[in-house]
Amino acid sequence: MDTMRERFTDVAGRLLEEDPRLAVVLAVISRDRFTDAVRDHPDRVIDVGIREQLLVSVAGGLALTGLRPLVHTFGSFLVERPFEQVKLDLGHQGTGAVLVSSGASYDIAAGGRTHQAPGDIALLDTLDGWTVHVPGHPDEAEALIRHAAADDDHRVYVRLSEQSNRAARPVSPGRFRVLREGRAGVVVAVGPLLDATVEAVEGMDVTVLYASTVRPFDAAGLRAAVAGADAADVVLVEPYLAGTSAPFAAEALLDLPHRLLALGTAREELRRYGTWQEHVAAHGLDAAGLRERIGAFLSGSAPRQLQGSPERYRQ
Repeated sequence: MDTMRERFTDVAGRLLEEDPRLAVVLAVISRDRFTDAVRDHPDRVIDVGIREQLLVSVAGGLALTGLRPLVHTFGSFLVERPFEQVKLDLGHQGTGAVLVSSGASYDIAAGGRTHQAPGDIALLDTLDGWTVHVPGHPDEAEALIRHAAADDDHRVYVRLSEQSNRAARPVSPGRFRVLREGRAGVVVAVGPLLDATVEAVEGMDVTVLYASTVRPFDAAGLRAAVAGADAADVVLVEPYLAGTSAPFAAEALLDLPHRLLALGTAREELRRYGTWQEHVAAHGLDAAGLRERIGAFLSGSAPRQLQGSPERYRQ
């Protein structure tokens, strides 16, 4: 199976053929994957070099001319480093673009802290008007990228990762998908953490919702799921900073007494870089870690706190 990043570069090349409004803006990253597109569309594939602020500013300028830019690099270079340009050249100017990141939270863990971006969506949440897709499979990534590219002027962030579920699910942008129903609580699994979440709750009488789009947050879908359960216990399982979607879930359930457990990556920096698989386990986001904490929460026990490294967490 190809990766989400490979699928993006393939789809972007085909989209340039299909839609003359589209342009691809790069900052060196993935340039080698657009060789044919550069040859065929030299005026619509722009590599600005290692200048991430310019990357976003160019996208804003292209949008003002009527083009629909697809902007791509690693997440830490696409959202965090040029955040002022994201805020001003896209948000303040009211222009639209599709930001497509790769690297996710810890996919490039060995690259060090500069290449890690677990806080990207939390940072975008400080701005208004962003749609955020977190696909869990390359097929979902293609569908969501095509959906975002066909939009006229909205600001869209598509977060691609190395981690992937075994099978794709139908995507409904802006809506959670009910995968199974239960009475003891509701678990919302985001993007590539679906497989681990489903394995973790095996044998638990819970509703499982799948989210490949997290902004806008499907408040109505969550409320409906909670209304169908005996216990208003909600667990969010997100592949980025823990608690990122907690305010949105709390707002959706504002008038309903409920308990909320927000699972994701910890704020503490893990300095033993390792692999993304090791980071998933260290943050308790593998099936074993999720089962322990979700089970404890639903039973009324206090979930064990992570200690910040794979070795310490396993002790």
